[in-house]
Amino acid sequence: MPAPAPALDSPDPGFDELLARRPALSMDPLAGLAMEDVPLARIAAAVGTPTWVYSATTLRRRAGALKRALAEAGLAASIHFATKANPSLAVVNLLAREGLGADVVSEGELLAARAAGVPASGIVFSGVGKTAREMRLALEEDILQINVESAEEAEMLSAVAQGLGRRARCALRVNPDVDARTHAKITTGLTENKFGVPIALAPALYARMCALPGLEPVGLAVHIGSQITQGVASYAAAYRRLGELVRALRAVGHPVRRVDCGGGLGISYRDESPASPEALAGAIKAGLGGLDLALMLEPGRWICGPAGVLLSEVIIEKQGLGRRFVILDAAMTELLRPAMYEAWHGILPVSPAAFRAPLSAADVVGPVCESSDTFARGRMLPPLPPHSLVAFLDAGAYGASMSSTYNARPLAAEVMVEGARFAVIRERQSHAALLAGQRIPASSADWVT
Repeated sequence: MPAPAPALDSPDPGFDELLARRPALSMDPLAGLAMEDVPLARIAAAVGTPTWVYSATTLRRRAGALKRALAEAGLAASIHFATKANPSLAVVNLLAREGLGADVVSEGELLAARAAGVPASGIVFSGVGKTAREMRLALEEDILQINVESAEEAEMLSAVAQGLGRRARCALRVNPDVDARTHAKITTGLTENKFGVPIALAPALYARMCALPGLEPVGLAVHIGSQITQGVASYAAAYRRLGELVRALRAVGHPVRRVDCGGGLGISYRDESPASPEALAGAIKAGLGGLDLALMLEPGRWICGPAGVLLSEVIIEKQGLGRRFVILDAAMTELLRPAMYEAWHGILPVSPAAFRAPLSAADVVGPVCESSDTFARGRMLPPLPPHSLVAFLDAGAYGASMSSTYNARPLAAEVMVEGARFAVIRERQSHAALLAGQRIPASSADWVT
């Protein structure tokens, strides 16, 4: 079975420790918590809260670190940012200018990647439920590759390609039945998961794909899960099995030119010790090196998670019977991960005085009408009177992209910081925009019979 969420047996890291591990953040004795050279209080005053704030320097630095690790391992590999982690046009555009392509899983993500400046030749379309419309768009855009996840999808893609008079460059996503030792809701490489085809069935299906009209099979794909922090043993096992499959397919005459190695490399939210990009590159080389393959990676969280914070303001502190509640203007509508995955995020006060003040246990919650709208229980925090600011750390991945408008809450603003300047990269949604498109039928002409 996949590993459950880790038990939090050890004390939470302190504020100084959290800060020391995040080079984009610093505590100015006067201006308070800053991202790069911009005080977060300045952003809150100008843009309001809740607001997502991303560090451009961190995005570039992490993209560069991954590229160097692959190059130093001697791997000919391209990197395709998993846009589901953060589909902001500004983020995707910045990474495209650093040489990264995009991994997309929907028509909307494909269009967003193109709008952000990613060339079609740098886009990979993954996902277990592609529609015929999405397949047509991918073929019309002439993207690099479509990852096929089932025999039924292969037949469907063949029919769509034939209808357009095109050949679809595609890879077969293989499920290697490897336990990534991550949270049950984000593991994807076990036979019980919905993704890919069992590796035992892959040879026959790949042969079938080679025979189907309209398809041009170019290789294999794998992705075993997200937020993998238990070393690279799971990766090594998956890549070893894929290497064996590559040899078996080539032995019977099938072309295998590329392998998509997926993503999933974890980050340290609390005190995890995830593997380095160099270790991941070593696992890829051990399993797939020497096979004359073009390799691909699909990182998301590792690139953008540490680059972002969610900035929020305290509405009120509420004293319950033996419990202290800090109620914020951010909610599960902004940051769903704690409610969905029992995820832990560091929380830092923005005020320099609060950063050094005495601490006491508090439950940190949002205003949404769900008991699950809880970010932390028993977290050691200073007094946080109304209008105090806090920052949720490592919120650059699966934060804004999983946001919702539940309780009729408009989507939060997004800001990018670079050095001493910042830019609003998505305006806060207005209530009018939230209601746009809705109608109250007023006459018989509004009804279809």
